[in-house]
Amino acid sequence: MLTRTSHPGNIGAAARAMKTMGLGQLYLVAPAVFPNSQADAMAASAGDVLAQARVCATLAEALTDTTLALGVSARRRDIVAEVLTPPAAATRLLTEAQAAPVALVFGNETSGMSNEELGLCQGLVTIAANPDYSSLNLAAAVQVLSYEVRQAWLGDAGAVQPEMDAATGDELERFYGHLENALAELEFLNPGSPSKLMLKLRRLFARTRLAKEEVNILRGILTAAQGAKRAALSARNRDAK
Repeated sequence: MLTRTSHPGNIGAAARAMKTMGLGQLYLVAPAVFPNSQADAMAASAGDVLAQARVCATLAEALTDTTLALGVSARRRDIVAEVLTPPAAATRLLTEAQAAPVALVFGNETSGMSNEELGLCQGLVTIAANPDYSSLNLAAAVQVLSYEVRQAWLGDAGAVQPEMDAATGDELERFYGHLENALAELEFLNPGSPSKLMLKLRRLFARTRLAKEEVNILRGILTAAQGAKRAALSARNRDAK
């Protein structure tokens, strides 16, 4: 997935990098310009990848069905719980892809991934580039990760399928929305500035990798807590009359 891509040529070059490694599912999140003839030109013979690309308005929309999303970035390691090397990320993705959709997420060419975007991911992938000049072209980063995924696939002797029935991106986002509303209603969260605490909670739950059943249990707890709070307020109002 490419988020907020500024230059259409980079989209085409990324599509070409993917196809050379046998990958074909490209998602574009709020691209500045697409479709575009420059993207077509840079894609060369990977025009079919561009033609099939899905354009989404937000990263949350793009990750709706995924159970594992890994953001590719050299910065903001404090936002995401787990930091992986490209080979380790490729192995993890291939293993979990046997059970449900997974994704690699690449940020904007200039600013990379935002804190909010990283908050939607369960892990971070960093490429061990020259520390004195670590700025990697977007298509080059896509090529590196696509290569590692292909190498992991070629060397796979039958990865063990994960037993966990992981929650999807959509299920997690609905849980986070419920959590934020409940914490505000319980007066634990400041509704005027909830982002700092919510990012920390996202990191906590990303580290635990919630299953569908666990999400349902947590949402049940939140609903019960909200019900108790409302009942207490109602009783207080009755007593005050």
